[in-house]
Order: sequence, then structure tokens, then C-alpha cells
Amino acid sequence: MTVVADREVVLTEVADTFPAPVTALVATQETVPRRLPTAGILVRIRERLQRAAEGFDGALRREHDHGHFFHFVPVFLGAGAVFWFCLGRPPPTAALAVLCCVATCAGLLPAGRNHTGCRLASVAALVLAGTLLADLEARRRATTMLDSGVTTVVTGVVERREAGASGEWRYVVRLTSTAEPRLRRPPERVSLLARGKGPPAMLGEMLTGRARLSPPSGPALPGLNDFSFSSYFDGIGAVGFFLGAPRGLGSGPGEESVWSATERTLFSVRDAISTRIRSVIGGDPGAFAASIITGERRSMSRDATEALRLSGLAHITAISGLNMALASGIFFVGLRMALSLLPGLAQAFPIKKIAAAGALFAAFAYLLISGYQVSAVRAFLMTAIMLVAVLFDRPAISLRNLALAAIVIIATTPSAVMGPSFQMSFAATAALIAGYAAWRARPRRSPGLRLSFPGARFLGEGGKLMAGTFLTSLIGGLSTAIFAIAHFHRLAPHGLEANLAAMPIISILVMPAGLVAMLLMPFGLDAPFLMLMGIGLEWVLVIAHGVAGWGEAIGFARMPAWFLPVASIGLLLMTLLRTWLRHAGSALLAAVIATAVLVPSTPPADVMISEDGRLVGLRLSPQGLATNRARPPRFIFEQWQAALGADEHLGPADMGTAVTGLPAAEAPAPAAPPAKSPPATTTPDRQAPKWTEDDLGKARERMRGALKSAGEGRFVCEGKSWCVARLGSGWAIATVEDAAFVGGACDVADIVVSARRVAFASCRSGARLFTAETLRRSGAVELWFGDRKARDIRVIASFSGGYRPWSAHRLYDWRSDSFQADPVLDGAIAPTPTGDSGGPAAAEDVSDSGE
Repeated sequence: MTVVADREVVLTEVADTFPAPVTALVATQETVPRRLPTAGILVRIRERLQRAAEGFDGALRREHDHGHFFHFVPVFLGAGAVFWFCLGRPPPTAALAVLCCVATCAGLLPAGRNHTGCRLASVAALVLAGTLLADLEARRRATTMLDSGVTTVVTGVVERREAGASGEWRYVVRLTSTAEPRLRRPPERVSLLARGKGPPAMLGEMLTGRARLSPPSGPALPGLNDFSFSSYFDGIGAVGFFLGAPRGLGSGPGEESVWSATERTLFSVRDAISTRIRSVIGGDPGAFAASIITGERRSMSRDATEALRLSGLAHITAISGLNMALASGIFFVGLRMALSLLPGLAQAFPIKKIAAAGALFAAFAYLLISGYQVSAVRAFLMTAIMLVAVLFDRPAISLRNLALAAIVIIATTPSAVMGPSFQMSFAATAALIAGYAAWRARPRRSPGLRLSFPGARFLGEGGKLMAGTFLTSLIGGLSTAIFAIAHFHRLAPHGLEANLAAMPIISILVMPAGLVAMLLMPFGLDAPFLMLMGIGLEWVLVIAHGVAGWGEAIGFARMPAWFLPVASIGLLLMTLLRTWLRHAGSALLAAVIATAVLVPSTPPADVMISEDGRLVGLRLSPQGLATNRARPPRFIFEQWQAALGADEHLGPADMGTAVTGLPAAEAPAPAAPPAKSPPATTTPDRQAPKWTEDDLGKARERMRGALKSAGEGRFVCEGKSWCVARLGSGWAIATVEDAAFVGGACDVADIVVSARRVAFASCRSGARLFTAETLRRSGAVELWFGDRKARDIRVIASFSGGYRPWSAHRLYDWRSDSFQADPVLDGAIAPTPTGDSGGPAAAEDVSDSGE
């Protein structure tokens, strides 16, 4: 009877849980004990699923009760901004605003009835708000970007300047005019490098000189950092250098806005502080000190910069949370101790809040003289929220304060979320706060044996300092590792040891001395403390050089596109949650790392082409890269090496009798100008070299001979006129500097790359042609080769139709003073004023954006 009763209970539970076929199968069994274990297993599964669901709901309720969901507000805002920046064609602003309002109302109306629907609607509203903020910032900036390289005479007002390591100066100039040729669509601000021994121009001074201007660089390879993006949101429309020393024209125009005058005053103070620091300390320590206090990092030598990078100490040079926290913390503690020496004042007033207000003012002054970089703004906001929390008797260090700082930055500058500075600084700060919260919440053990010998207290405090430094370096290094791998493709293998040795010097000697020096600088009493700061930084540089000599940085090839966003989700769950749900982030992060290590990655491209067509690379092996340049441009090539994990470089071979069997005397003269002649300009009296049909025919034969006789995987070049290479799969590639040889290259190669514009858009032979014009539109490209007979070539370009405000200048045609039609833009680019007609461009530099 007991068995029958149990059977009825089991059947009832099974009928309530599982579909009818399963219930019927259990009910029709005559022998109950034979089928009862199966039904019991199903019941136990249901019970476990119910307990798991209840545990999940309980964890969500605890997270909600503790206000941890607020931590994800900046996450969803930032996700919306990232989504907008990554879209090929974003929706209209009005549509985003309407959708955001609808989602907000949907999240508020059912708040009392459906909590899940309310939360989902709130998430959608935050994501849409992030996209709307990104759209509004892009429209608000509206930076005019130079469309292509040009040599012209520029005149403008110096707004910023920064000294270089070799005596050069980098100026940010607000242009007032251009000439010879006059640009129809000039950028408002340009960044120019000036070399020479003359006195540097002062801020607010008019400066003029002939300069070579270029658009800000796009990605060195598809998927890498797009420098034109950051330049667009920084207001810099072109970069370049002066051809010779520029001339000063006295003070700039007197009429300027209040904000412009205030900004110029601030940068003048910043420049004076940097000059004073470098004059007192000098050398790399002086440049190091200037980078810590004012954020100017160009004056440090390349060896010192590389040593800091390889040792994992480069973060000290950025004005980040560490610098801001140390400066404001030292000021807070010092002022509070000074006020405590006055018993009457200490008893009558809350000196802790007075010290917090003073530290807030000091942090704001630090922000102003640092040039308010993104990292400095983030650090100031975090510090300010902490100090304001002290004023209102609230916890100073918390994830809620960090979330508030992130919300302010995303609301004002959504483009910051795309940069490694924002991502790494917030990741490190969140991980440190979460790590120390977990450390405080650990189970307490009974106190052990206490030492009572003389100096035991000092030894104990020193041990705590070392332990804190160790934990800080370990947590900060691990939390920023995924971003360093994704953005920079390398990790410092001995960063923990370097930070353990250097951070006590920074905390105890460098920052206190620097703070006192800044306070005494207006009175001219800063020199002793600046020298003390320089001594500490000399020790840090010694540590950096020593640790950097232990081994090179660990290189990582380019990660797949999913790596960074998925790993970031795992890190966010680990740091922003407090219940067992955070372990889901640990599992996700472990799965991402395991997948990236174990799953085979996409094979690297066979050929890489830079966006100007002057550098072409062939992948030889996992560590080898062959190029058509004996000395490739360092800026582009180092990015190629880091992204591809290729440390070895194979330069081109010289054309000669041993390679082709043809007399070297038959080669046409190189098309490149003499070494001392200036770069190509728009001066109409310079004519391109005149080649006869016989010269071009001989060049074609020499290309064929080079391809037949040269080894695989290496370029063979004839001067600077052309280079050819043959790959193992039978494909042939030719790079051409003189447009006259493009036709011959089309006859002998499968891929032709020209650094100049040509009169035809394709090769009649069927070869794939990349010219200066097509590369200007597409940016850098990568090629994968398949079957040669079928002409199977897979091409991935940096820009494939999805032109955005920071890349729309690639569609501008200076001849017609208009943007060429593109369906993606759909008229989103505002027209620019048309200038007066000028002289024609020279034949050898037809890509120059002049008149």
C-alpha cells in the first residue's frame, strides 16, 4: 500500500512537471519499483532546477537591495556609445531620440507590475541614451579633416606647444590662412613639428612657414587603432612638419572669446611650469617630472620611454588615478595634520572636511595644469567624488563613486570609451576597489604572535606597505592585461617586480617632493624639492632600465574581434557584482582566454598594403615579414610587427646582373628626386620625368626577369622606381613609385600597387590594381590569396563604404570642392565654402588637396 501511495504521489508530481507522453509512460508500468527510480530522477532534477532558480532570484534581489545594479548604468551607456561608433551607418538622430523616450516611458509605466520588463526597458533606454550621446558629440565636434597630403604655406596662432627630446617643438596651430596653394577646405587646427635651433614660438604668437600637411593616419591594418578618430574628437584636422624653421609674426589677433583667453592662460601656465621643471632637473628625469606634473611626455628620450614601457612603469608618466590620488591624498593628510596642531581650531571646526575641501581645490588645480587629458579628467572626477563624499560623511571609496565618475565622462565625451586610456583606467580602479572590498570582507583570524623588539612597529608598517604595493600591482596588472593585449599586443613580463621596486619611491619621495615644489614655485623656493624629485625619478629610471634588460615584452598577435568585448563583460561581472553571480564573470573570462589560446586563429594575410601605398609587406613565416623598403617607416611598421607578431624583417634586394641577367646600365634612371630636394609640392614648374616607349619596354622586361630569377617571398627593387616579388603560391606583386611604370607592372604581375594616382582605374590584363586614390578611400588593406587561375583574392579594407564623420574626408575631391557620392553618407556631410580659383596642381603630386 505504501508503494502504491508513493506511486500516486510520483505520478502527480510527474504530471505537473513533464509533458503528457512522459506521464503516460510512467503510469502504464505494472511493476512500480522497476520504473520508480526513473520518475524519482526526474523529480530530483525538477527540484534542483527550482532551487537553482530560487538561488538566482535571491542573488539578484540581494544585488538589487545593495544598489549594485547602479554600477551597470555607465556600462550600458558606454555600450550604446560603442555600438554607435562601430555602426557602418547609424540611424537618424530623431529616430534615436524617439526610441530612447519610448524605452524610458516603457521602463517607468509598468514599474509596479512587471519588474523584469521594467529592467529590460531601462537597459534599452540606457543603451539608446548612449547612442544618442555619441551622435550628439560627433555633430558637436564637426572637425574639418584634411583630405590628402599637401605642401603649403600656413599661418596661424600657436595654441599649444610641447618640447621634444632632441630640441624640436610640436605646435598646435589654429590656422588663419594658407597660401601657395590656398586650401579650399583648410582644417581649423593642425599639429606641426618644427626643428631648428631658433627660439621657440610662444603661446598666442602668430607663426608662418611652408609645411607638409597630411591627414591624420587611419588604421595601419584593418581593425587596428584609427588615429583619425581621436584627432577628429580632439579637433586636430591635419598633422605635419615645417620645411625649415618657421617665422614668428608677433602676437596673434587681439579679439578672442573669454573661454579662448582663459584656455590660453592655462596653457601658458602649464608651459611655464614644464619649462621650469626641465631647467632645474634636466635630462630624462626632468622630462619624467614634467610628464607627471603637466602631462607633457614628448621631451623624454626614446630609450627612457622604451625602458618604462618594457618594465611596465609607463603608467607613471600618465596623469591617472595614481598621480591624482597621491597628490590629493598627500595634500589632504598634510593639511589635516597641520590643522590638528591648532587645538582650538580642531575642536571648533571639522578639520577633516576642511582638509577635504582643500584637497579638492588642489586636485582641480592639478587638473588644470595637466591639460585636462582624458585620464586626468577621469582621475579628477573620481577623486572629487571621493572628497565630496567625505564632506557629506559618506564612504569615500566605492564602486558607486566610480560609476558616477564614469557616467559624467560618458555623458560629456562619449568618444572616450573607445580609447585604451578610459578602458584601462576604469578597469584597474574597479578591480582595485573590488579586490580591497573582498580583502576587508575575508574571515578574520585570531591575532598571532606579536613582536615587541625595538623597531618591530616600523618593520610591520613596512611589511604592510610592501604587501599593499604587491596587491595593488598584481590586481592592476591582471585587470588591464586584456586591454593591453587587445590594443597594444604585448605585456610587460616583469611589471610586478618593477612596480614593487619603483612605487614606494614614487609614493614616499617623488610625489610629496613634487607637491611641495608646486606649492613653493610661485615664491621661487621650489628648486630644492624639484631636485629631490629628480633624484627619485633617476632611481626609477635605473629600475626601469634594469628590469627592461631582463627580457623583451611578451608579444601577442592580433586578437579576434570578439575577444575584447566578451572579456570585458567577464571582467565587469567579476568586479561590479558581490554575490556568487560574480563567478559567472570568472568562468566567462576563463573561457575567453582558453578559446583564444586553444582555438586556431584566422591565418594572417599574405600581403599588407599601407594606406598611402608606399609600404607593402609579405608574410614569410610566423615571425618574418618582407617589405619593399630597406628602412620602412617606423610608425606603420612597428604596428605591423606588433599586430602580426613578426619580429624579423627582410628588406628588398637590389636590382642587378646577378638577379636578372640584364645589364644594370639599361635600367632607367630612378624617378625619385635627389635626397636633398624638398618633398613634392604643388609648384607647377616641376615636371614629371619623360620616359620613351623604349624605356618603358625595357623596364617591363626587367620586371619579368626579376620575377623569374628572384627567390620567393622577397622584393627585388630598381632604385625607387619599382619593386617586384613572387610568392610561393605563384602570385606576383609589383609596387610602383612612378606612375609611368604602372602599365608595365600590370602586364607582369597579379597585384599592382601604385603610390601615385593613375589615369585608369583597372588593368586590362586583369591584375588587381591599388592606387593612391583607391587606397585613400579604402585605407590600409590585407590580401589573402587562393587559386591563382581563378583569380581568387580576398580583400579586407579598413574602410569599406561605412564612412563616418572622422573618415568622410576620404571622399572629398578638392578639384570639384565637393564630396563624391557615397550611398552611406546620404547627404550627411555639410557643404564647405568654395574659395577662389588658384593655380593647377603639379603632375607628380596630383593628390595634393590644394587649388
